[in-house]
Amino acid sequence: MYKELIEKKEKLAVIGLGYVGLPIALEFARKVTVIGFDINEKRIEMMKQGIDPSNELDKEEFEGCDIVFTNSLDVLRGAKFFIVAVPTPVDEHNVPDLTPVIRASETVGKVVKKGDYVVFESTVYPGCTEEDCLPVIEKLSALKSVVDFKLGYSPERINPGDKQHTLASIVKVVSGCDAESLEEIAKTYELVVKAGVHRASSIKVAEAAKIIENTQRDLNIALMNELSIIFNMMNINTYEVLEAAGTKWNFLKFQPGLVGGHCIGVDPYYLTYKAKELGYDSQVILAGRNINDNMAGYVAKAVVQHIIKTSGDVKSSKVLVKGATFKENVSDIRNSKVADVVKALQSYYINVDVEDPYADSDELKHEYGFSLTKSIADDYDAVIVTVPHNEYKTLDDAYFTSITKSFGMVADLKGIYRNTIHNRTYWSL
Repeated sequence: MYKELIEKKEKLAVIGLGYVGLPIALEFARKVTVIGFDINEKRIEMMKQGIDPSNELDKEEFEGCDIVFTNSLDVLRGAKFFIVAVPTPVDEHNVPDLTPVIRASETVGKVVKKGDYVVFESTVYPGCTEEDCLPVIEKLSALKSVVDFKLGYSPERINPGDKQHTLASIVKVVSGCDAESLEEIAKTYELVVKAGVHRASSIKVAEAAKIIENTQRDLNIALMNELSIIFNMMNINTYEVLEAAGTKWNFLKFQPGLVGGHCIGVDPYYLTYKAKELGYDSQVILAGRNINDNMAGYVAKAVVQHIIKTSGDVKSSKVLVKGATFKENVSDIRNSKVADVVKALQSYYINVDVEDPYADSDELKHEYGFSLTKSIADDYDAVIVTVPHNEYKTLDDAYFTSITKSFGMVADLKGIYRNTIHNRTYWSL
């Protein structure tokens, strides 16, 4: 398979061209012939013009790539090596929603042929690839894994907005259904991953490795958030504490904050869901999730308490929320906990304006029911800075003074203005 791909006798396909799939497709397209497949026709047309719908990649990154973008199954059938990179969200009850990955499996089942390779990159719980996805492929294709086609799993490690830790520079975990497939899959990924690959002993091990990467981060951030709550009660600045503690060589430098997005705030639920299915109720993981999911309400409460204390007129008060994306310097609003902050503030009948240099106003309206404000006022009771966008880092005391009332509050969730706000009440996690 590897030899046929590099000689361009066969083609590689990437199914799902979002934050994960498109960078993978373009990176491979510099080495082999690639078919980029997505069910969204509008996105396909944008990519044909060298435009990344996710606003992550520049037009230049499409240049020199041997790739065709399509939503046609007939075109997709021309591939021999399939990579599935579709999202795996949770529903409103935090239950894994396997709909995208199952539908992608159905797509693969309609086009896979004898001798083909199928590798999943979507984040799932251990066992999902073989127990949920594989049966769908086998049923629709009338083929058998190992005998007729090879199955593998290689968890994505794309970090939106990060230009340093890219696909090529991060070690890639790979796995296969047998020794032969493991080696072929590993060699194929080694074409584009300069940092090298790690060969996992099984597909389940690779799935588990991915799920605990984000679970570990989630728990560490939950600890920071809980410490922040405690330190605020003691009138101690959490970031000053972390700065002092960070002087020890083995201290892990995590920070408090809102935990959203499509990885850290989602992946742990896949693991706890599977654990419950096996008869085990997670305690530590869900405790961390509970803390992080409640931080939006905690922030809103702190702002409301300040307003009650200073003016007492909650219903006529105004709050500006700066930052609507789930993290800094990206346009991604998926599972943004900023929306929860807005919702919590509005539940107190507070007038809320939202501003963000990256987010799309129409997307916010469709997803969360609010739009971006067209103009920033000069009489806010509080300003909440949720994410450290580069555009926000240069703002100073004079700026916040100019847009807030004399008793206004600056709620700096990530501590970027520490020791610089003097004319207004300062608060941070």
